Amino acid sequence: MVDTPLLESFKTYMRIFHSAEDDYLMDLLSASELDILALVGGSLSDREVKELVFNRARYAYTGNLEFFYENFQSRIFDLSLRLNGEELTNDESTI
Repeated sequence: MVDTPLLESFKTYMRIFHSAEDDYLMDLLSASELDILALVGGSLSDREVKELVFNRARYAYTGNLEFFYENFQSRIFDLSLRLNGEELTNDESTI
């Protein structure tokens, strides 16, 4: 679930200064967080993961979600490899 500091950070990022859409924005952020974490792993403490979550939510907010995956495909792939490659390296070292 999306926490309030994340919502406030997103609103600052998007330059949204009202609270009328907070519930909607929370839903967008929750869906984006679940999707991005499923794609790349990691956590929101990773700056690049958080940036992808924000960008996916931004695309959804503006009604352009279908373009997000195409526009961010290489970043998603690279981040997924980096985050999951580290796990594979750590797992292989214990064998």
